[in-house]
Amino acid sequence: MRPAPTEAAQAGRAMRLAHHLYGLGPLVGLVVLCIVGTLLNHDFATVDNLMNVLTRTSFIGIIAVGETFVIISGGIDLSVGSMAALIAGSMIWLMNGLSAGVGGHTFAPLAIIAIGIALAFVLGGLFGWAHGLLITKGRIEPFIVTLGTLGIFRAVLTWLADGGALTLNNSLTDLYSPVYYASLLGVPVPIWVFLVVAAGGTLILNRTAFGRHVQAIGSNEQVARYAAIRVDTVKIVTYVLLGICVGVATVLYVPRLGSATPTTGILWELEAIAAVVVGGTALKGGEGRVIGTVIGAILLSVIANILNLTSIISVYLNAAVQGAVIIVVAFLQRGRR
Repeated sequence: MRPAPTEAAQAGRAMRLAHHLYGLGPLVGLVVLCIVGTLLNHDFATVDNLMNVLTRTSFIGIIAVGETFVIISGGIDLSVGSMAALIAGSMIWLMNGLSAGVGGHTFAPLAIIAIGIALAFVLGGLFGWAHGLLITKGRIEPFIVTLGTLGIFRAVLTWLADGGALTLNNSLTDLYSPVYYASLLGVPVPIWVFLVVAAGGTLILNRTAFGRHVQAIGSNEQVARYAAIRVDTVKIVTYVLLGICVGVATVLYVPRLGSATPTTGILWELEAIAAVVVGGTALKGGEGRVIGTVIGAILLSVIANILNLTSIISVYLNAAVQGAVIIVVAFLQRGRR
């Protein structure tokens, strides 16, 4: 008689089943919400509305993909909304300056837009690199570093805009607007970009050594160091990836309104973190899925859309709903690793 192995095997199967069920939770929740939204308002299930929901999800979803890597590695970034605002303001400021001419030299409008897009990627990467260095080499908690830069980024934008708004020149706006408003095969461009970023994130996390190192560091950083993983380098790269994702989202966002103000990107960090945790990523790090984050981002957008289409509660309470979701999920994740 050897009952112990049998009991252990049964316990292992039960744990794996529970893990799979937990992973399906966000998808089940999204399906239920879609059914509820359709019952409450038939306009919810129209193609135009669904495309609108997915397009608006793209900004936060792209940022949330980058945030997934940071949170899995055991970190967090509270500055993504302010970072996006500063990047947007910097893009507009530079593009307007180039359109006016520099030293008697004029630039082609298309070249100006290309320079502005390149600036977004460079600034996003540099900001992420600075975060990573302060956290790893400076030995400062991620919460403190990104809380500090949250204020710095927004203050610099306010200074650039002189307390008002930075608005893109009309000639550049007309040329740049297709980046947000154009469609490919009937699907808006931001959705395609979101899908590409999500697919790339999934591939990196699940199919590369870097992705395995990110998860190992989040599970147990000390053991990862004993395993000869370059912990500091991996952490820095996760923040750089997040910064680039913020840059991509900003490139898509600027042509939507053609302006940046001190209120641009407000609460984007809340939405991005909410999407990550709702998607099943453990707040303690070590475990998570990009596809879960994508579902979480869509789920939150669906909630906001249902609030807009119905009068269950005020749309002004959308941020309160997202905050409550974060608290509830964190409560359910107690002790999870």
